[in-house]
Amino acid sequence: MPGTSEDSFFFIPVEEVCHRPVVTCSPAHNLTDMARLMKAHNISGIVVVEDEKPVGIVSLRDLRNLIADGTNAISTLSVRDVMKFPLITIHRSDYLFKAIFIMAKQNIHRLVVVDDMDRLSGVITDTDLLRIQTRSPLYLVQEIESATTIEQLSHLGRKMTGMLQYAVKINPDTQGLIHLIAHFNDALTQRLIYILDCTHNVRLPKGAAYLVLGSEGRQEQTLRTDQDSAIAYRDDLSAEDIELVRVFARHIVSALESVGVPLCPGNMMANNPEWCHSISDWKQLVEQWISRPTTDSTVNFGVFQDMRVLHGDLSLETEMRKHIVECAKATAIFFPSMARNVVRFKPPIGMFGRFIVEKKGKDRGKLDLKKGGLFALTRGISLIALEAGIVGGTTWEKLEKLHHLHLVSDRDLETLQESFTFLIKMRLEKQLIAVSSGKEPGNYVDPLVLRDWDRDQLRAAFRGVDTLLHILKSRYQLDMMAR
Repeated sequence: MPGTSEDSFFFIPVEEVCHRPVVTCSPAHNLTDMARLMKAHNISGIVVVEDEKPVGIVSLRDLRNLIADGTNAISTLSVRDVMKFPLITIHRSDYLFKAIFIMAKQNIHRLVVVDDMDRLSGVITDTDLLRIQTRSPLYLVQEIESATTIEQLSHLGRKMTGMLQYAVKINPDTQGLIHLIAHFNDALTQRLIYILDCTHNVRLPKGAAYLVLGSEGRQEQTLRTDQDSAIAYRDDLSAEDIELVRVFARHIVSALESVGVPLCPGNMMANNPEWCHSISDWKQLVEQWISRPTTDSTVNFGVFQDMRVLHGDLSLETEMRKHIVECAKATAIFFPSMARNVVRFKPPIGMFGRFIVEKKGKDRGKLDLKKGGLFALTRGISLIALEAGIVGGTTWEKLEKLHHLHLVSDRDLETLQESFTFLIKMRLEKQLIAVSSGKEPGNYVDPLVLRDWDRDQLRAAFRGVDTLLHILKSRYQLDMMAR
């Protein structure tokens, strides 16, 4: 593509490289006719489409196996009889790196591309990706997927930081870069779970799920900091299976620490009995947090509400999210109470755009990007989204949905998106600089070392945070609440 570097290529939508016409057939097609169609177009696979939506795929390998197995009366078979389903698909708006991740993880050579209505949009193959040199850091995913020991994953975890330092230099789309980090973090943890299963005989029983929380639940981590996790399991799990759950929890927390993911200082981790419950107990706990929003309850709920199943029973995520929405809507005091907590975190900017820096301690003279901006944006936007019945997803995705529902104006959407994007990008950049200098990554930035343009953008981002606080105050009539 003209004007697109080999590396920034990874951060463009799939639809921009998905140009080949798609040869399709219907499930009712005779198998012989389908084979003739494939021969006429000289293709090695054909997409099966019904009502404009892809429902299956047939490859030359499928036909070869059919013949080798000695299947009788092949000429009488229909495409429906032999097609592979369900399909592994990717949306045309997804980034190219996601296609690479899926192909590597599933060991497949082609991906069916669909639009927002799940209608067929195209096909992307590994041949389309050959133009990208394998020196790219994105091929680190193949190393992760082939790792067989925790020690190898530990090495790859350190290698990921170098990959991010490289990726930042090509100035990709910030949202795409954060999505990339989330994919790598997920891949590393899932491979770790696979290794625990294969080499230590440690696994979750059926009916249980390992949850990631907070920024990892929203898929908005910059560098991996500490662990925030939990476990949920079905009420009918046996005592033996519950013990397997606890064994898994102990091992996964320890294994993550060994590959460089620190323990949570607040002990919000799966191996803590307070964060490992049956689905009924979790529901009861959520009800308590929502109905009695004390300081501790507010903190716990804020971390838990964006929970996401990374491994195990996905239906538990759906059930839990539905319960969260129902409980929140049934408790009148919940939303204003949570909003009041969020607006306490004011952006560190005073009159005439003067930065209000830390006055003492090791971070004296610096600004806290998380406490002064990212916390209010993520929690405030999540709160409004929750009221609209939206749970899960990134802050960007929540904003888009709220805008679609006319709960965020065009102007506020642009302001909040720009504020969040700039703050999270600056946080990542400063963390990478710290790591390259042998320091611990954090959330602070010294405004005196920033370029004039960056300082101006930071002021604008903090003003965007202030815009959100005004939205919360107005929406939940916080000025009317008793102090």
